[in-house]
Amino acid sequence: MLRPDAMGPVRMQRVAVVAPLHAVREALVRVAEAGCVELDRSDGAARGEAADRLRRLRSGPAKAVVSASPPDLDALERAGRADLLAGEAQLEERLSGVVRHGEVGALAGWCPVVDVPATAERLAGAGASLVPLKAPRGADPPTLLRDDTSAIRRSFTPLVRTYGTVPYSDLDPTVPAGLVYAVMFGVMFGDAGHGALLLLAGLLLRAGRPRRAASLRPLWPFVAGAGLTSALAGVAYGEFFGPTGVLPVLWLNPLDEPIRLLAAAVVLGAVLLALAYGAGAVNRWRESGPSGALHAVSGIAGGALYLGLVVVAGAVWLGRSGYALAGAGIAITGLVLAGTGMYAATAGGPGGVAQTGVQLFDAVVRIGSNLLSFARLAAFGLTHAALGDVVWRGTTALAGGGPAALVGAVALFLVGNGLTFALELLVAGVQALRLEFYELFSRVFETQGRPFRPWKVPVQRTEVMS
Repeated sequence: MLRPDAMGPVRMQRVAVVAPLHAVREALVRVAEAGCVELDRSDGAARGEAADRLRRLRSGPAKAVVSASPPDLDALERAGRADLLAGEAQLEERLSGVVRHGEVGALAGWCPVVDVPATAERLAGAGASLVPLKAPRGADPPTLLRDDTSAIRRSFTPLVRTYGTVPYSDLDPTVPAGLVYAVMFGVMFGDAGHGALLLLAGLLLRAGRPRRAASLRPLWPFVAGAGLTSALAGVAYGEFFGPTGVLPVLWLNPLDEPIRLLAAAVVLGAVLLALAYGAGAVNRWRESGPSGALHAVSGIAGGALYLGLVVVAGAVWLGRSGYALAGAGIAITGLVLAGTGMYAATAGGPGGVAQTGVQLFDAVVRIGSNLLSFARLAAFGLTHAALGDVVWRGTTALAGGGPAALVGAVALFLVGNGLTFALELLVAGVQALRLEFYELFSRVFETQGRPFRPWKVPVQRTEVMS
């Protein structure tokens, strides 16, 4: 069974690095080497000697390296060791934030709970301790997503980080967001041939090919997943490098049944919006308790309003007046709950009533516009199919004109499919990202978190020349 902790970011512990004053430097060196503690930074820290010498070197940005033992700063400057001076400058900055009490110094920070025992053991070797603390009231821990548990999670993490930092108390949407993106991309990029090429590209990335794209290797599940969904959609559409007839139509031909495809896209959007409201309600509950979740437009109130409007629309479409009345009741309940929360946030009086009315109207309009926005899944699926149809018609028209025309037909087929692949890859990628961010994430998240930035610097334990 999935533990609740596994559904959110990595659990953080407020800690203090405590050491005798003579051992504080060695303790901080070990913290830098461990690389799993984010130390509090002091505001307005004075520039240290190492920073002054580093500035005098006038060198470009250097990768910082910390010396295990206190180095001779003059010798480092003469030798041009910008890396060691940069590391020493960072160490001096942390040392300036140490709180002293008698012969003991301490520096507070955050550490992942799972890393606390190992870090404490590492610090014990320097005569220091890692002391767990109670988190300050009103202070949110930094956020670290679980991107090291699987290749799939690692490949999807940039999608969430591009939008922003997940608040510490919220659900971690990494895997669901990646899967939803792949599905929406596949609907728009539906061609078994093009999807197979994209899947092949993902597998080549996994194998480290080409070498100049080695930095993209962690993204291979993301690319392969998008290719797989595109290929499956292409099989459903009967598209294989266009309407070549290689595959039968298993579900619908986009060009022959655009209305059916449009309806399916809107239904898919309705399901995704419902899931987004569900995740938003959970996040509002975790952020501000039951009351916050109950009255939030992205929480229970907004979800009720959305559900009621969807039921009303479905009942009108099917001609079921009883369901329409039930849906109206649910929508009105959502409006009342949302309006109560909105009005409480105003200054009250007639102005507050007017402001609440405008906000409620905007909430209703947004639901309709966001739902219809998923029609772009069908629109760009149709565009892909239309481009493939144009290329295939031109190819077949040339193919019957003799040997020279046949060569031209092959060239047209290859170039046309190449251009279609590149253009639709860009369009489908951008549109899927837009739907993910504006229609879904805008309901899942209301605030931004703070990323976890541990202090991690390589340590040089060999003697530094003097």
